[in-house]
Amino acid sequence: MSDSDNRPTLLLVEDDDTLRGVLQRAFSRKGYAVSTAGSISAAIQLAQTEPPEYAVVDLKLGDESGLELVVALKTLDDATRIVVLTGYASITTAVEAIKLGATHYLAKPADANEILAALHKTEGDSSVPVSTDPLSVDRLEWEHIQKVLAEHEGNVSATARALKMHRRTLQRKLGKKPVRE
Repeated sequence: MSDSDNRPTLLLVEDDDTLRGVLQRAFSRKGYAVSTAGSISAAIQLAQTEPPEYAVVDLKLGDESGLELVVALKTLDDATRIVVLTGYASITTAVEAIKLGATHYLAKPADANEILAALHKTEGDSSVPVSTDPLSVDRLEWEHIQKVLAEHEGNVSATARALKMHRRTLQRKLGKKPVRE
């Protein structure tokens, strides 16, 4: 990020090097001054130097939760518009991301145009279709696990105990992508 130009500043936090590079190039071509980080600590260090106007934060950054970064970025500058991007979408994490100050929450794959539209969206969309089909049992299990995990602040061992499940079994379930509806 640079004070020498008038381009809007965007902090891109993604632990996948390839995706981070692709998105960095796409946002740069669209006129943004892009800074990138692959971890929460690196992102906070960049944001403390110059709080970004916009941020795209991966939900799962190695063993860390991008939700922690949402809190840190909003603490530095409440006006920062943040999109949480994830391959592990769940209702629980979506609700928490918005409660913590994210502007929007997108499931991967999402391209730069979708992300930018989400960053600039200022109102909800009442025309979003409401499904008439109930969630599948597998999807309900995924959502329940995510809810209990959030209640235990991401602690896998405590979550496993609460679910009366072996920790390794829970880790296997968490390592899988959520069931698509």
